[in-house]
Amino acid sequence: MPPVEPPVPPVQPPVPVVVPPVQPPVPPSAVVPTVQPPAPPGAGYAAPAVAPVETYSPPPAPKKRSRIGWIITVVLLALALIATGVFLYLALQRLEQANDRIDDQDREIQEQQDLIEKKETFGAAAEELMDTAALFDGLPYATIVDTTNLTGLIRAGWAHRWNPELLDADTENLVAAKDELAARHSAAQAEASSNASGTVYESLTDSLGTGYLRTSLDTADATCEQDVWGCVSGADPWAIHYDNAQTASEPYMTDWLRTGLAYHEYAHVLQFTNPEQTASAVASFGDDYETMADCYALTTLPGWTLDHTIYTGAFEYWEVSVGYGYTCDANQQQVIRDWVSGLGYRYAPISQ
Repeated sequence: MPPVEPPVPPVQPPVPVVVPPVQPPVPPSAVVPTVQPPAPPGAGYAAPAVAPVETYSPPPAPKKRSRIGWIITVVLLALALIATGVFLYLALQRLEQANDRIDDQDREIQEQQDLIEKKETFGAAAEELMDTAALFDGLPYATIVDTTNLTGLIRAGWAHRWNPELLDADTENLVAAKDELAARHSAAQAEASSNASGTVYESLTDSLGTGYLRTSLDTADATCEQDVWGCVSGADPWAIHYDNAQTASEPYMTDWLRTGLAYHEYAHVLQFTNPEQTASAVASFGDDYETMADCYALTTLPGWTLDHTIYTGAFEYWEVSVGYGYTCDANQQQVIRDWVSGLGYRYAPISQ
């Protein structure tokens, strides 16, 4: 039996083979797996399995930065920093200026306070000075308190009221003037209550001068440059000089004569210490200061004369003439009284 040929299968159309496009290799990290859906049933030959398609997208190319933009950024940043620095500098400057103004104001306030205190100190010193000057009110010596000097000292404080240094110096001058007056007042009180020499002359001088005059028992002839019993110098009118040799040893010298002599010399003290009042009064005596001094003793010392009879024994006496030989008349004695009533220091406040 001949061999039987196997049946020829029916001719099928060729199945196209799907070839994936050629792609560049994809890095493993960029492979995206895909899943094909199953083929529907009854559709003939199953399509061969297709390998998953791997896609690759190249990374975007880096953008090239613009140099101009970078420069602008840097410039803007620099300008911002400069502006910030300028702002901070100006702020610090204003703060420093404000602090300086505050310091200046504090200093000015302190200076004003110090100046006020100095003015108050000066005012207190001026008040103490005038209180001390008031202690001399009514004394028969116009020059015992130098009113012109005190006025200058006090008015200097007003002139220097805005100058602390000069105001301090003015205050020191006031204190010095006050201390000098106070010391003189204390010394006068001590002098009036004591008699260091134990002589009639000192007793008379202290009584007439209330302690403000000194008694000097020396060679009055040398002081006055002439032969005298007593003398007062215009250079120092606060001392009465007695010629001790003549007034102590002469047999005819009595306490009554010493008293008249003391009054005569005291008149010279008044003349020197009251120059303005004396200038008009002495005209009534022909500008003779000695005659005027004699008239003062004749007017103010009751019973005083220029001619004396001094008995030194039962049958012995001395005819003694003192003074300058002229006895003033009633009109001249009235001039003396008026002169005496207008003498002396009169306290008055000093205004600035």
